[in-house]
Amino acid sequence: MSLRVAGYQMSVSKDVALNTGKICSAIDQAADDQADILLTPEGSLSGYTHRFDAAAVEDGLREVTAHAVARKLGLALGTCFVEADGNCYNQVRFYQPDGQYLGFHSKTLCCGSVDGQSIGEINHYSVSELSVFPWQPDTSIGGLICNDLWANPACTPMPDPHLTQQLAAMGARIIFHAVNGGRNGDSDFDLSHQFHGSNLRLRARCGNVWVVTVDNANPETLPCSSPSGVINPSGEFVCRAEPRGEQLFVHSIELNDPA
Repeated sequence: MSLRVAGYQMSVSKDVALNTGKICSAIDQAADDQADILLTPEGSLSGYTHRFDAAAVEDGLREVTAHAVARKLGLALGTCFVEADGNCYNQVRFYQPDGQYLGFHSKTLCCGSVDGQSIGEINHYSVSELSVFPWQPDTSIGGLICNDLWANPACTPMPDPHLTQQLAAMGARIIFHAVNGGRNGDSDFDLSHQFHGSNLRLRARCGNVWVVTVDNANPETLPCSSPSGVINPSGEFVCRAEPRGEQLFVHSIELNDPA
């Protein structure tokens, strides 16, 4: 089986209308490149914040998903969203090319202070049960969000649940990883960037899974906090975006070929 994946290294803002327009343009580009599914960064529709206009995000979601259906493109869409239960989730939402909604992964290893004060997104987002989603009858996919994959010890007080390997054990063949990493050009950047890249490679290899990953490109004057691209089950990047600025990449994954 072949799955043609696209990833949009997008400059994410808190302007929902601006984000909506960018995602719709990326849908067109990915569809023109014959992609089956498009991954966008963490918070790419809503902005990476729990303080968003829920009604505007609902409107943007309707526009984005309708446009994807018109272009026959599946989505792994990063956004924060208020569900019917009234809780806010930091999500990757999965849609088939015909618009069928498969469900969402919510960020599980939430970021927060590590000094015992419990400050950060761990106070703002709810967490749902870890799940995989059927893409085709013989293929399941999963989602992770940013720290879910690499469990950066500088970013969360929570223990590492090894979610990549959990998803692999549940049958996921491909993991779509939406990122919105912070960076300010300080001396810790190189260390964090190496940690993120190494974790992407090692966890793909340990789980024997493909990983498709995209980071937020804002600010575009600085390199992204984590490389965007596609990693095979041997832990090698087979497609990799340039380290800064908005880009869209497309790559065909042959699931019968582990490399």
